[in-house]
Amino acid sequence: MTRSGGGGRRMTRSGGGGRRMTRGRGGGRRTIRADAGRRLLLRRVAFALVVGLLAVLASATPAAAHAADTPDGTNYRTEVTGVTPAEPGLRVRVVEAGARLELENRTGRTVEVLGYAGEPYLEIRPDGVYENTASPATYLNRTLAGDTPLPAGADPTRAPSWRRVGSEPVVRWHDQRARWLEDAPPAGVAAAPDRPHRVRDWVVPLRAGLRGMELRGTLDWLPPPDPLPWWSASLLGVLVVGVLGLLPRASRPGRRATVALAGLAGAGGLAAIAYALARGADAGLGGMLLGLVTGQLWPTLTGAAALAAGAYALTRRPAGDFALALAGTCLALFTGVTNAAVFLRSVVPVPWPAQSARVLVAVVIAVGGGLAVAGVLRLRATGRSSGTVAAGPRPRRRPTRRWSVALPVDDRQDDEQSIDKTGSTVDGRRTDEPAISG
Repeated sequence: MTRSGGGGRRMTRSGGGGRRMTRGRGGGRRTIRADAGRRLLLRRVAFALVVGLLAVLASATPAAAHAADTPDGTNYRTEVTGVTPAEPGLRVRVVEAGARLELENRTGRTVEVLGYAGEPYLEIRPDGVYENTASPATYLNRTLAGDTPLPAGADPTRAPSWRRVGSEPVVRWHDQRARWLEDAPPAGVAAAPDRPHRVRDWVVPLRAGLRGMELRGTLDWLPPPDPLPWWSASLLGVLVVGVLGLLPRASRPGRRATVALAGLAGAGGLAAIAYALARGADAGLGGMLLGLVTGQLWPTLTGAAALAAGAYALTRRPAGDFALALAGTCLALFTGVTNAAVFLRSVVPVPWPAQSARVLVAVVIAVGGGLAVAGVLRLRATGRSSGTVAAGPRPRRRPTRRWSVALPVDDRQDDEQSIDKTGSTVDGRRTDEPAISG
């Protein structure tokens, strides 16, 4: 059987009893080819992005990668003032909010960093970075707190035992000489915590061949910001975004509110990913991307989930409200509240001004919390309307027609003449009745 219509489709019945739908000679085949071509292109682009990401992550060496124990913020600012005597090709800077020092050696010769007892600790050679396994600093500097137990062989008087830890002449390390390690603030800071203070000048000894050098810097106390304006702005944003959930979903304003909520979800997701990238931006491209899947995994996942929820809400499916509520809750909790320390600290682990980090976190809290409130309000309104319909009067059922079949007259007379076991009739008289004589 073949059926063709005006749309260019034809249905044919195959020999095995099945049906096969084919398209006519119009633009259907070209459309199928175009769709297949677009899908193939998207697969190739996705594959190229994944391969590129893996290549960049593989190029990030352990000595230059972003640290997983970076503080969320601090009130102590560490700065490098310079290397004396100056050495062309030697560059030192502070990264990760003062948690680490970074030294890049492009001089073409070996530069040593000396440990706390003056022993060789690190060697930055043209072919990579080497650490002395006999130096106590190798173990004390592995964590920010410096609480790694020392092995039995850690002795600054022993001959150096070098182990390669990086393939590039760039190294990052925690150095206790450049940070404040005590829980209690210095005496001057405790007396006037609302004013900046110079805590101390610090020195890290270096050596290039037989020539000694010094890496010098400063450690200052900066008063923390007032968190009240930032929290107030964040909570006000939650209320403003959440009010959109009061508009009826099926109305025209409600449809516009759906588009607005989807756009806000995208903005919140981008803000979360931007903050995660900022946390690793001072580590270069490799450290930035590596930080997305290590130290900043939750902000990355919640940001991506918010983007996906916003795109799904644009389809206007009933589950879109639940997706917005869930993504907003995760965004506010796992990216906003967990990083709210930027409201309380003057130095934050981003290479940009601290105000930018506070703005990003405030946007994440406002958008995430607002999406959660709006989604819950819409879900409650939907449940209330469906419950009202279910509890209302039931619609009247249409009466069912009952059909009867009348037998023909001849058939009925034949039945009256038949003899039945249970009380049949004979000549119109029931057999169980007594006979009347007379």
